[in-house]
Amino acid sequence: MPTLQQLRYLIALADTLHFRRAAEMCHVTQPTLSAQLKGLELKLGAELVERSRSHVIITPLGQAVVDRARRALREVDEIHTLAAQSHSHLQSTIRVGVVQSLGSYLLPLIVPGLHQSHPALKLYMREGLPDYLLQSLSDGTVDLLFFPLPVRRADFESLSIFREPIEIVLPCDHPYAAEREIAPAMLRGETILSLEPGHKLYEQVRRICEQYGADLSRDYEGTSLDTLRQMVAMGMGLSLMPALYVKSEVAHQDIVVARQFRGSPPSRTIGMIWRKGTAREAEFRELAAQICAILKERAKEVIVLG
Repeated sequence: MPTLQQLRYLIALADTLHFRRAAEMCHVTQPTLSAQLKGLELKLGAELVERSRSHVIITPLGQAVVDRARRALREVDEIHTLAAQSHSHLQSTIRVGVVQSLGSYLLPLIVPGLHQSHPALKLYMREGLPDYLLQSLSDGTVDLLFFPLPVRRADFESLSIFREPIEIVLPCDHPYAAEREIAPAMLRGETILSLEPGHKLYEQVRRICEQYGADLSRDYEGTSLDTLRQMVAMGMGLSLMPALYVKSEVAHQDIVVARQFRGSPPSRTIGMIWRKGTAREAEFRELAAQICAILKERAKEVIVLG
């Protein structure tokens, strides 16, 4: 039977498609990794990796083995987690994925409080686009996501944490900068800058533009909220940004201003997502409760739901 170590080496090679980088990832020498993979192929009696001087290709059978190896190692991790949780919660490392339009603005609010109350807790953070993060959760690369909801996946569980209003960001010299609030109808005909497709926020901004007759810019799309803020400052259009970003990066700026929607503002719901059946579900729910308590104290801009 294949060993767990051999499966880890195969996964590392599939992720890097490079023997040296895979060996470095696994903290072994390249000859050791190569020999173990060759041994795995001999045990299975099949070729998993095509080797040449210029590239590495995982064969179709090899990819099928990689997919099952990820699931097997994930189950092994769950066994270790069950044992660790017999002692206490929030005392170890949680690998967290977070969307790029959220991580840098949520984490500074919650990390100090979490570290004070649970000094042994470690949050390993990975930012990325939604599809990448969902795949990372599915294959076990991360344990938990901070993510816009809803996500309808039968293999995932989710828990809403807070609702975050969307605000209008505009240049200081824009006529609407003198307004305290902006009615949605005032967006008609305005150019709205957004993140590029692939971001959850892009889809929400697109729907708002369609609802209120604004023109979503197709020529200039930002790769980050910071990029959008600079483009707004140059008079290229307005933008719609989440309240936590406004609190962190806009409220104290003099190149752009933020205004709230008049009436009921559009908002996004942020929650936590984990794999259904994980042994850490109780721990994740405890973490959510801790985060909600912190946000009630430190983030009056959002509506805490937990």
